[in-house]
Amino acid sequence: MNGACITTTIFTHPCHVKATSLLRRGAGARTIFHITATRRSLFVPSPPNLSGQHSRFCHLTQALRSDFRGLTKGVGVGVGDASTQEEVKNILRLAERASMWREVIYTNFLTPPILMESMMALEKFSDVKVVAHGGYPQAERCRLSFSHPDVLVNPSDVVAAFSITGNFGFKPCSHGDFLGSILGTGITREKLGDLILKGEKGAQVLIVPELLDFVTSSLDQVATVYVSCTKIPLDAIEYEPPRTKTFISIEASLRVDAVASAGFKISRSKLSDMISKGDVRVNWKTITKNGTILKTGDMISVTGKGRLKIGEIDSTKKGKYAIELILYL
Repeated sequence: MNGACITTTIFTHPCHVKATSLLRRGAGARTIFHITATRRSLFVPSPPNLSGQHSRFCHLTQALRSDFRGLTKGVGVGVGDASTQEEVKNILRLAERASMWREVIYTNFLTPPILMESMMALEKFSDVKVVAHGGYPQAERCRLSFSHPDVLVNPSDVVAAFSITGNFGFKPCSHGDFLGSILGTGITREKLGDLILKGEKGAQVLIVPELLDFVTSSLDQVATVYVSCTKIPLDAIEYEPPRTKTFISIEASLRVDAVASAGFKISRSKLSDMISKGDVRVNWKTITKNGTILKTGDMISVTGKGRLKIGEIDSTKKGKYAIELILYL
């Protein structure tokens, strides 16, 4: 046999990396990295006869891991529920992997709360460069790409777009109609970015590039309207600020069932039924409790009704709340 082989295995979320050094007579060591999926935390064993090169490598990975542990500590405190906090931590773990191995990694489309919290956390880490991709400057849902600053560039193929056209003049369709039909092809929501309604012209949709051909060839109907789908360049996105109506509502509490029923002009009992059916979301998260307390900046979405944003909140002399409600038309 011409040489010996020493294998060091490093388990790190979400990749499992084997560093294999092939030692040959008369030649230096060559390191090969094999990446497979695992969910285990970082563990660096110390096998005997480990070369100095591998020792330095292990110390580096341990140092990086320590930095990211400090970064993820306390993430999401006061921002969203436990699932939101865990999503942000998963994104930070991906960033750890990208920086350590100098890979470029992309997330799916993220909701604004998760996007904002992730960006704020990643700004604290100097060895990770982050770029948000929404397809157009005002995008709400974006993908993140991250890697080591020496590696990451701003690629142009992270987000794709297509238009949906049909006879919508006789049968107007809502945001929910378009979204439901697209998801009906079998893809999941995180693969889609913003969905921009164009009235009689239909809609424009942002999507991950790898699913563009599948969706455009599969989607042939929205509600009762037969449609055609066409790939469009990102510079063809026609964004117009949404029309809104602002008014003040006096409420005894900041509970979501009280505020949203006033904002959408529906009964409180009907809204409670919609909450129990999973049709009400606060900051893009489905809620199940009527007593969820709202605050300034919260976005309420109700299936079939649209969106409502909470503006300024003031107290009245009678101990009630004067709530500024911004209804998206």
